[in-house]
Amino acid sequence: MKKNIVLFVLFVLPIVAYLFFASGVNSFTTLPVITPKVADFGNWNSLNGKKISLDKKITVLGFSGTNILENRGNYFNLNEKIYKRYNGFEDLQFVVLCPTGTEAEAQKIVDALSPFTDVKNWNFVFASKEDIQKFYDGLHLKEKLNENLGTSNVYIIDKERNLRGRKDPKEYKEGYDTFHPSELSNEMLDDFKIILYEYRAALKKNHNATKQL
Repeated sequence: MKKNIVLFVLFVLPIVAYLFFASGVNSFTTLPVITPKVADFGNWNSLNGKKISLDKKITVLGFSGTNILENRGNYFNLNEKIYKRYNGFEDLQFVVLCPTGTEAEAQKIVDALSPFTDVKNWNFVFASKEDIQKFYDGLHLKEKLNENLGTSNVYIIDKERNLRGRKDPKEYKEGYDTFHPSELSNEMLDDFKIILYEYRAALKKNHNATKQL
């Protein structure tokens, strides 16, 4: 009997503990809504000429500000940690809202990513500074845009245009900082998996999946 207890403590218990901690820090079964029903984009131009909308898409949304190239490392972090892992899903898009006049800088970011990434789901959208500020204010977030109308954070918006995140005061999170790769690999990846799981479950239930998630 004692031998069995020792074997359990030595071999079984560590495995159980590992599986528990490896399951992720976010224990939510659904990701809470931070801001419901955010506005869609206006009639704004995109770098590739496509009309970009938040409707019926899972969107990772960023705000570049006027100094896009100074923060190019943030886009590479997001590209490596999240984009390349999930690019290819038809209902997913990455959108960066940029001030009008920064088109050439945005193109340089795309050109830098394209040698090792399929950039078809990277979308840079351009609007006036006033429209960007008005749109951001409508997200009702605690953080403010900086003086360049940018932020290193990106936000998850679901197909119904709800901005999602963590509402628990102990781990409140409305956005994910692309300056820190570890935050993308941990908190954002955890939460992103929850969003995809939600839609995978819904698609299986309705039997109308466009692609297996």
